[in-house]
Amino acid sequence: MVMPDVVISGGGPAGAFAAIRLARGGARVILLDRDNFPRHKLCGDTLNPGGVALLRSAGLAGPIEAQGLPLDGMVVTGVTGVCIRGTYGHGLVGRAWTRRHLDTQLLEAAARAGVDVRTPVRVLAPLRGDHGRVEGVRVRLASGRDERMPARWTIAADGRRSPLALALGLIAHPVRPRRWAIGTYAEGVDRLGAFGEMHVRAGHYIGVAPTVEGLANLCLVTSSRERMPDPGARLWDVVRRDPLLRDRCMHARQVAGVVTLGPLAVDARAVGMPGLLLAGDAAGFVDPMTGDGIHIALRGGLLAAEVLLEALACDDAAVVARLSHARRVAFGAKLRFNRVLRTLVGWPMGVRLGAVGASLAPAVLRHVIATAGDAVLDRRVASAA
Repeated sequence: MVMPDVVISGGGPAGAFAAIRLARGGARVILLDRDNFPRHKLCGDTLNPGGVALLRSAGLAGPIEAQGLPLDGMVVTGVTGVCIRGTYGHGLVGRAWTRRHLDTQLLEAAARAGVDVRTPVRVLAPLRGDHGRVEGVRVRLASGRDERMPARWTIAADGRRSPLALALGLIAHPVRPRRWAIGTYAEGVDRLGAFGEMHVRAGHYIGVAPTVEGLANLCLVTSSRERMPDPGARLWDVVRRDPLLRDRCMHARQVAGVVTLGPLAVDARAVGMPGLLLAGDAAGFVDPMTGDGIHIALRGGLLAAEVLLEALACDDAAVVARLSHARRVAFGAKLRFNRVLRTLVGWPMGVRLGAVGASLAPAVLRHVIATAGDAVLDRRVASAA
C-alpha cells in the first residue's frame, strides 16, 4: 500500500476543508474521525459572509445558499439596556446552517474529491520517528483493534482536546479565563429574525440564533461552574431571568438534548512541528462571541492545506514557519480582538464600560459586527472569481 501524503485527524470543517483542497491539489489524503456522520455538535450553526465566501470559492456553497436561512448581521445587547443592530453591509448575508448538515456535506465532498474517508476511527497518539518527527498516527478501529497509520504529513484538526496536540505539548487550556458553554434547541421562542443575537451580561453571555427549521439555537457561555451537574436547568434559569429574553421565551419548549463544552479557551504554543500541522480548534480556540468560529475553522484548514501543497518536499521548519506566518496575517487582529472581548465579559466593570461605550458610539459596534462577518474577505473572494 502506498503511504499517504497526508493523514488528517478530525472530520469537522477544518479537517474536511483541508482534505478537499489537498485532494484537489493532487495529494493522497486519508481523513479520520471518531464519529459516524451525520452527527450533532454544539455550535452557533451560522456561517458569516466570509465563511460562505470560502465555500463558494471551492464550489461548495450551493446547498447553503439555496436552503440556508439568510442572516443580515447581529444584534448585541448589554447590561445597561443598550441594543445595537448591525448589518454585514453591502448586501452581504451570512447563513444559518446546522453543523449536522455542514459537516456531512463537507465530508461527502471530500470523498468525491478522492479523499479516503474513514469513520468511526479514533486517533490515539502520534507516531514519532527516531529524530522526533511525526510520521503518522496510531488509531483504534471500530473493531477495537489498534493500528499504525504512517503518513508523510499529519494535520491535527481534532478539536480543543486534540489527543495529538496535547500529546506533543503544543496546546494547553489557560488558567484564565475559564468558560463553559451549554447549548440546546427550542421551539416557541418569539421574535426570531434575520439576525444572530448576542446578549452580553456580567459573567456570561447568551447566544440566540434562528434555524432553518424555525427553532432557536440557544447557548449560554458562562465563567461559573455553579449547577453544572444540571446544565439544562442552568441554561433555562439564566434565559428566563434575563430581562430581554424572559418574555420571548415564556412559551419556549426544549426539543433537543443539552450539550456542554468546557473549558473553552485553548492556547497553542506553536502551529505545528516537524511532520505535523494544527488546524481548527486544535490550533487554538477563543470562544468566538462574534459568530465567526466556522469561518476561522474553514480558513485555518485551507491555510494548512495550501502550505503543504506548496512544500511537501521542503524542510519541516520552513513548512511550520510558513503556516505560522499565514495564520498571523489571517487571524492576528481578529483573535486579539476576541481575546480582549472575552476578558471584558469576564469582568463586570468591563461589561458596563463596554455597554456605555456602545451606547455612546453605536457606529463603532456596527463596524465591529461588519468586521466580524469578514465582509472584506467576501468581497475579495468575489472579485477573484
